[in-house]
Amino acid sequence: MTVKSLGNPFSKDTDLRHGQSCPCDSCKSSPAPVATHMSSEEMLEQAVESAIVRSVFGHSDIGRRSFMGMVGGTTAAAALASVFPMNEAKARILDNLGPPEKTDLNIGFVPITCATPIIMAEPLGFYERYGLNAKVIKTAGWAVARDKSLSGEYDASHMLTPMPLAMTLGAGSVAEPYIMPAIENINGQAIVLANQHMDKRDPKQWKGFTFGVPFEYSMHNFLLRYYVAEFGLDPDVDIQIRVVPPPEMVANLRAGNLDGYLSPDPFNQRAVYEGIGFIHILTKEIWEGHPCCAFAAPLSFATELPNTYGALLKSIIDATQYASNPDNRVEISEAIAPTNYLNQPVTVIQQVLTGTYADGLGEVQRVPDRIDFDPFPWQSMGVWILTQMKRWGYIEGDVDYKGVAEQVFLASDARKVMTDLGYDAPAENYKSHMIMGKTFDYNEPEAYIDSFAIKAD
Repeated sequence: MTVKSLGNPFSKDTDLRHGQSCPCDSCKSSPAPVATHMSSEEMLEQAVESAIVRSVFGHSDIGRRSFMGMVGGTTAAAALASVFPMNEAKARILDNLGPPEKTDLNIGFVPITCATPIIMAEPLGFYERYGLNAKVIKTAGWAVARDKSLSGEYDASHMLTPMPLAMTLGAGSVAEPYIMPAIENINGQAIVLANQHMDKRDPKQWKGFTFGVPFEYSMHNFLLRYYVAEFGLDPDVDIQIRVVPPPEMVANLRAGNLDGYLSPDPFNQRAVYEGIGFIHILTKEIWEGHPCCAFAAPLSFATELPNTYGALLKSIIDATQYASNPDNRVEISEAIAPTNYLNQPVTVIQQVLTGTYADGLGEVQRVPDRIDFDPFPWQSMGVWILTQMKRWGYIEGDVDYKGVAEQVFLASDARKVMTDLGYDAPAENYKSHMIMGKTFDYNEPEAYIDSFAIKAD
């Protein structure tokens, strides 16, 4: 499988036409290698082995490295398994966690309502509940969030669900294995058009329009492409798609730089609040229950700090479940509105979280699940994202769809923690999805791509 360079991801106005090349030094080199596919089971085994070796050698990196160097990784694993019940340990790694190895954590977030669980976990005490002193750090956009995570400045981060898949494959960045053990939100996005386009509600009339999306590797980009293609527009020919950081969407719409955008909230609702745009369609009408944002971290975070990883995952899933209760959303709106978090009027956030909102067309809509919160990372969603990355030329060649999805979307970890916390969790990792009336069969990803008339050459 090869990865194409698809435009400068660092520019706030990147043109997402698939023919552009990235000017950064890392992308000028040979195609990024594809990371080795490691299953969730293998990740757990690596974490257990790491913990055991640490218990033998303490925190001496030299001792651990010397041991592994002398006997080799395979021999070390066999030696450990001969004296330690490895299978039982793997089954219990998220049970009876010890104290976090690291309590002071930096967690990045982009100021959007999709990040609600990650943000609210700080003021409402969910991190503290599990022994963590986590600091959530506002980040300007997704390229910055990705780069700060790759550099180690962030221990974990709020990410768009396609990002850990892309980072693992080396699409748009150096290849680094990432894991995504929890979804943050489902639904929660919209297509907004500028008010001067109220007479152009049919997407067939959008030829020549310029749209904003928050990042190349985003559900926003892939859902917008899917949507316009279903109306006969080629998103790489008939419209222009530009990367615009979410906080800059409204200003660009006001200035006339954009005809519309598919963006995270609260910036869809903020356009209505400012009187400059209207909500054309909620993305839940394109794909009911689609994923958007997630909690993600480098694989090394989980393997080197298993107790910290477990505590952080519990914090995030607990907060996500709390946010899923509509009765809590007025309180949450007030908690995440301040300047250091979303920096938005409470009324704008409440319209998003409660689903009672002005649509900019003179009506008040009541859609309780305009945004919802469900932490379970369905691996079939990962497969769908990968099909769209290939459909639009972001990746090429043979793709191990399930292998990559299972490496990154850690459904077993989410299920374990959800069950431990008393929440219902799905028994399966895959299910069929319906997007604009068309069923996605996760067992036939290539046939699904081939079924579309409009796709990258």
